[in-house]
Amino acid sequence: MQANTQPIDRETLLKEANKIIREHEDYLNGMVATDVVQQNGVLIFRGEYFLDEQGLPTAKSTAVFNMFKHLAHVLSGKYHLSA
Repeated sequence: MQANTQPIDRETLLKEANKIIREHEDYLNGMVATDVVQQNGVLIFRGEYFLDEQGLPTAKSTAVFNMFKHLAHVLSGKYHLSA
């Protein structure tokens, strides 16, 4: 996949990802990507998952998971992390 994608550094990619998050119709207050890694050509975003006191997922957790999945789908086709 890297042959058809542009290199991008982690900080710039996170800025773009968080811009996409804020502008998305499913944005929730506090939703933010704080880290990204690349595995087998796929960008994997990480951040707060809004777990409850017992560490279990909440309704917001699903929204965050779906947003990070959206970012992976949109941005993995455009970019790969530069070394």
